[in-house]
Amino acid sequence: MFARLSRRRLLRQSALALGASVLPGAPAQGGQFTGKIRKSLKWSMVAEAGNLPLAESFKKLRECGFEGVEPSLSHVPDDRVDDWLAASKASGLIIDGTVGGRAATLESGVDLTRKLGGDSMLVVMSYDQKAPLKPQWNAARDRLKEAAPHAQNQGVKILVENVWTTFLISPFDMARFIDEVGSPWVAVHLDIGNQMRWGVAEHWVEVLGERSQKLDVKEYDLNKAMSEGMRKGFDTPIGEGSINWPAVRAELAKIQFTGWAAAEVKGGGWDYLADVARRMDRVLDLA
Repeated sequence: MFARLSRRRLLRQSALALGASVLPGAPAQGGQFTGKIRKSLKWSMVAEAGNLPLAESFKKLRECGFEGVEPSLSHVPDDRVDDWLAASKASGLIIDGTVGGRAATLESGVDLTRKLGGDSMLVVMSYDQKAPLKPQWNAARDRLKEAAPHAQNQGVKILVENVWTTFLISPFDMARFIDEVGSPWVAVHLDIGNQMRWGVAEHWVEVLGERSQKLDVKEYDLNKAMSEGMRKGFDTPIGEGSINWPAVRAELAKIQFTGWAAAEVKGGGWDYLADVARRMDRVLDLA
């Protein structure tokens, strides 16, 4: 979209834009990641979901500025799949993926994601801090290896998230773990805020590189975490905490990241969700 336009194509597009004024060779308007990153959000954030039919809620999310939504597997029982598909078709809101895969349910979660039209399932690997680490590492790795062929057959990527279980708390740990699984169908759903407890957001982007297939977007304030408690660090609007978003964008640009970024913050009403979408525009330079 940033390529130079021929004069003929430019004139044709200008006519279609009802006389919009664009100089030949001028770059398209927008931010650094306009047309490269698409905004989604977790369905659990939609506080008003129970007050409207599903299709109307989806339309509201489109009006808020989102292109996609990611439900948890538990949000969509088998007898409601058609309802979700119909709501997506009526609204244009894409179900880009699902959340909540666990080791015991990888194949069934992949199957549900495929039915919904999603291309990824976010997975959290369990970790018992009181048990030895190496056997848990090996078991988790082998379980993902086992599920990878099924994920490939269904066209759904299994994306491991970095979470606060204290398992895979360094980008080098995550990179090694994914590499040991050794399948392009098992990669990373990178949460930009979660790693701030132990590290630096842009360094995770740098080290993981193309292993990061999708993003979760939230904020984290280190000062608040230190003074009020670790989880209080998340009680900060996107763009107003300790994350160095320009540096994150710089690293995303280096790996030529394209794809979905999902808001994962506290829930709220439609005005609040629209503000979340605008904040994502600013920190990801989407507008």
